[in-house]
Amino acid sequence: MSVVKHRILDEIALIEVSNPPVNAISAAVRIGLLETIEELSLDEKILAIVITAPERTFLAGADIKEFGKKIDAPILGNICDKIESLNKIVVASLHGTPLGGGLEVAMSAHYRIAAPNTKVGLPEVLLGILPGAGGTQRLPRLCGVSMALDMMLTGKHVPAKKALEAGIIDVIAKNNSTIDNGIEYAKKLIKDGFKPRPTSQMEDKISDKQEISNSLIKIKETASKKYKNLFSPHAIIKSVEEGLKLNFPEAISNERKLFEECIQSPQRQGLIHSFFAERANTKVPELKDGKPIELKKIGIIGGGTMGTGISMAAMNAGLDVIMIEQNDEAIEKAKTKINATYDRNVKLNRINNEQKLEIMSMFSATTDFNELKDRDLIIEAVFENMDIKKEVFSKLNRICRKNCILATNTSYLNVNEIATVVDDPIRVIGLHFFSPANIMKLLEIVVAEKTSTDTVATAFDLAKKMRKVPVRSGVCDGFIGNRILSKYLVSTYHMVEDGASPFHVDKVIRDFGCAMGIFQVIDLAGGDIGWATRKRKAPFRHKDDRYVEIPDRVCEKGWFGQKTSKGYYLYGENIDFLTPNPEIEVICEQERKRAGITPKKFDDKEILDKYIAAMVYEGTKILSEQIALKPSDIDVVFTNGYGFPRWRGGPMKYADMIGLDKILKNILKYSEEDPRFWSPPKLLEDLVKQNKNFDSLN
Repeated sequence: MSVVKHRILDEIALIEVSNPPVNAISAAVRIGLLETIEELSLDEKILAIVITAPERTFLAGADIKEFGKKIDAPILGNICDKIESLNKIVVASLHGTPLGGGLEVAMSAHYRIAAPNTKVGLPEVLLGILPGAGGTQRLPRLCGVSMALDMMLTGKHVPAKKALEAGIIDVIAKNNSTIDNGIEYAKKLIKDGFKPRPTSQMEDKISDKQEISNSLIKIKETASKKYKNLFSPHAIIKSVEEGLKLNFPEAISNERKLFEECIQSPQRQGLIHSFFAERANTKVPELKDGKPIELKKIGIIGGGTMGTGISMAAMNAGLDVIMIEQNDEAIEKAKTKINATYDRNVKLNRINNEQKLEIMSMFSATTDFNELKDRDLIIEAVFENMDIKKEVFSKLNRICRKNCILATNTSYLNVNEIATVVDDPIRVIGLHFFSPANIMKLLEIVVAEKTSTDTVATAFDLAKKMRKVPVRSGVCDGFIGNRILSKYLVSTYHMVEDGASPFHVDKVIRDFGCAMGIFQVIDLAGGDIGWATRKRKAPFRHKDDRYVEIPDRVCEKGWFGQKTSKGYYLYGENIDFLTPNPEIEVICEQERKRAGITPKKFDDKEILDKYIAAMVYEGTKILSEQIALKPSDIDVVFTNGYGFPRWRGGPMKYADMIGLDKILKNILKYSEEDPRFWSPPKLLEDLVKQNKNFDSLN
């Protein structure tokens, strides 16, 4: 069946594109669209052509599975040029989310009408590329250089009302009937004597050269800092800037050249991997048969940082929340924090006051556990202590409905053990939110031995409602993210005791593209959190394991990071960002002497190599133990929860890109010094022997 059909309605030709599920502009769509346009261009009776895609959305962009492949089909840019050059009025009737190539097709039409809830955008930058079908040239002509670059550099979606004000669309229809909207608008244009209006010939928004020059200076200055490690944002700016100095065909040719350069960039490979990985993370066995229960009422145990964050995430999802705290003082503190967060959102125009009041009406707090008896799901977010958590779950077991799902927001603890105090452990699951839980996207869904498929399905449904990125994990100490973090943290402590500066380590990690350095993260989370974990694990530590006491000395002084204004860095009103705590180096020197270690110098490469090797090492072990279902899930965890640069794809994808043989070679070298810590994982050895990579396991 053809994905592009057309019919003639008197003097108007209607083109309908249908390529489910999202009307991606695949090779078949491009072939059909070009053939149809060429056929209709020869019919002199036709005065107007209406392009529609009447199902889920107007054309939603390129089929990214085709990127980098040689496909025998016309490129979209040529089709857009053909559409624009027609001597008949061309109307694009938009609805849904015309993004990327979809918006480029719409901009090549002469007029655009949109359904009320339409959102438009050019998000190619998120895939490491630029709009390659005329987007960098037509969008500035419609809305001006500043707005066009803002849209292309952020990838944000612009709602219909704002798009109308900017000139990207011409009319907002009164309803969502995309076919009727397009036909009625075309009839009006014919009746009122309108003619074809090529976007390429619109000059009003790009006529003030001085204003554009000033804007570009500011934009490039910001981009040099914000996108210093990235390729495609600078290519986008370059395409716009150079295109304004060329005639339109030359500008389009230049855009295409820059597009091809983006395609060849390793960042494109990493970003597209991230794109697919985040769509594959819901392919878990339990979702084949599991049926989620309907969630309306949620209970949250604990009103600290995690409890308040999870409460807000639930309220934002439209769920009724009851919070349980120990006393009235703690309740007031939690309420004040939640209220202040929404007040800030009002101040920043993210929501209005009416919306704030509506959201706050979903929240209540009490000290009475019995108030939880009508809840559909309870999330426990108390202190990371097994005895306390088991006590809470014992209470919930007595009070809650028998089909109420019981979730623990633990970062490390054994969910199987927590489930032992519940009569029906099939309803127990781990939901590891990341702080701040109302903002951070990652949600590790920890499936215990007896967790039912329905419980897992409900957890994934909750993640969807909360707009989280869920990743399934099995039960182990630290699950996926924190277990890998523990490995590279210990490896980092080894380097510091051997002579590396914590501040040098952080700089190398930031230069690599991570959002924060390792010791910055410790200061942000609170050094006492890791200290408590080390104490918990101490009785189980093997006598031959190398243990570095530097972080313990820091914590013994009460230097827990931002919360105490002092950690590895100093914090305060008159203190510059990333000011090192000078006493840290003193502690390091003292501990090196105590351990009998002669410090050596570390260069950037050695620090980065050990950081990556430790991550890949533990990631491989996690795959071997089936804690993570596939390597791409590990990548999703780290790009969404740990600040690993998305454009590098995640630690497992990055290992593929640099070569697993190189990773294994480094691990073998490190194992000569510390065979207990660096004993090579068998799975990694097998993959190298078989000349395979992690992607082969996805």
